[in-house]
Amino acid sequence: MSEILKNIKKAEVLTLQDLVAYTEGQVVSKTLIQNTGLGITLFAFAKGEGISTHESKGDAFVTALDGTGEITIDGEKYELTAGESIVMPANHPHAVYGKENFKMLLVVAFPEA
Repeated sequence: MSEILKNIKKAEVLTLQDLVAYTEGQVVSKTLIQNTGLGITLFAFAKGEGISTHESKGDAFVTALDGTGEITIDGEKYELTAGESIVMPANHPHAVYGKENFKMLLVVAFPEA
């Protein structure tokens, strides 16, 4: 049987923000699960880095873990800091930008085929 969750220890207390590191001038990601129904990824955005406007076929739930990020949905900007969350709805243009160093957990739930 193959692992469902990858790149993460099991049966151990974890601090998610410590599982992905900042790298100057880059967006670093660590995929924990990716299949047809679900994607879970940790991101670390160096200050000033981002992911340009795009759309997803699934609802994307973002939780800020560290720093300050800017989430743009349908052209409207939202600022997130540690502990805050937002949903980027499926099929709506969205982008993510690190106003400061910014870490987030992204959970994308895809519709059934």
